[in-house]
Amino acid sequence: MISQVFILSSKGDHLIYKDFRGEAESNVVSVFYEKVTALTGDQPPVVMTHKDLHFIHIRQGGLYWVATTTADSSPFTIIEFLNRLSSLVKDYCGSLSEKSVQMNFALIYELLDEVVDYGYIQTTSSDVLKNFIQTEAVTSRPFSLFDLSNVGLFGAETQQSKVAPSSAATRPIQSSREQGGKSEIFVDVIERMSVVLGSNGVLMKADVEGEIRVKCYMPSCSEMRIGLNEEFSIGKSQLRGYGAAVRVDECSFHQAVKLDEFDTHRILRLCPSQGEQTVMQYQLADDLPSAPPFRLFSTIERDSGGRLLMYLKLRCDLPPKSAAINVSSTIPVPKGSVSLSQELSSPDQSAELRPQSRAIVWQIPRFPGGTQLSALFKLEVSGLSSASMLEVGPVGLSFELPKFTATGLQIRFLRLSPIQPGPSQRWASVKYRAVIGS
Repeated sequence: MISQVFILSSKGDHLIYKDFRGEAESNVVSVFYEKVTALTGDQPPVVMTHKDLHFIHIRQGGLYWVATTTADSSPFTIIEFLNRLSSLVKDYCGSLSEKSVQMNFALIYELLDEVVDYGYIQTTSSDVLKNFIQTEAVTSRPFSLFDLSNVGLFGAETQQSKVAPSSAATRPIQSSREQGGKSEIFVDVIERMSVVLGSNGVLMKADVEGEIRVKCYMPSCSEMRIGLNEEFSIGKSQLRGYGAAVRVDECSFHQAVKLDEFDTHRILRLCPSQGEQTVMQYQLADDLPSAPPFRLFSTIERDSGGRLLMYLKLRCDLPPKSAAINVSSTIPVPKGSVSLSQELSSPDQSAELRPQSRAIVWQIPRFPGGTQLSALFKLEVSGLSSASMLEVGPVGLSFELPKFTATGLQIRFLRLSPIQPGPSQRWASVKYRAVIGS
């Protein structure tokens, strides 16, 4: 039984507040933020207690999603509810951010009224809620020159033009025709790679966690069939097919996925509901079929003026005709970092110091294969010592590579069986993300 639900920004700004039972004091929001910010460490506990009130929260989209309860409710149930609520808000608003929540507060309150009744969870199904939610989402997407990256010379089609842009699947599921609403299904293969590199750039350890994610904008779809590589194998079973082997250690499937054709033809069958859902998750450890697409070389030292110098050299080992987009590198820095000066190897790069997260964010909009970029960061740190230099790292790297995955998993085909005849737009986009630690 839930007493209250509220959403806070990372700075503690009050975005959404809903009191279902009137059991708690009016200052619970400030009490929660004081408790969560007073804790040491980057990962505060999910469950906290104040008097007879229990706070249960998650972090999604840079926001705090909090539920309170005075009863002996299962914390795992409430955590699952908060995760599903954040997914619903993402489906109906298009994206999860402070701005989207502020622009769609009326829609979120309408969702809360339908999802929870007097503290009792009613439903989190988008198929049920679509009959009751009437408010349309408000979206605001600024024009970006990077949306034109799939246009070749003299308008020729490029390899990236065959893949939907990453922002295409971030519109609300109930978009009107004026907002670009179409009957579309997006299938994303998203992988997260955790890599340990030596100081000389040699690969020491690599783990991959991946998922196949479906986002459906079709009001009704009887069945969808997703074909994977015929050579796809799980565990140490016998390799299949005649092409390059695609192997993972283990995988799990959504409960709605039918696997009667998976063993023989590597086909997933399901009837997707409106919104986003993960249909398959998989893992692979220490046996990558190819080398990581990036290699990072770093040098850290202290200059005569007492500043911390960080020289980073990032090399892209992709084929020359390929390119990574939206590359973002996050470099944790010591406490007491005050200011940053930088020297970047190309003008389209950018970097900034974020004191709240204690990190430097180095952004590269487009990184062609076979090239190398470098950056020199000069950081002013109050009370810099040899212990402070140990606080630098590990470096995190996120990026998108169209039609490329570390495991080699690919979407072979996507076939739909619509209930109502009519044209539909079909996109099969592959998005690859990785986090590299050195």
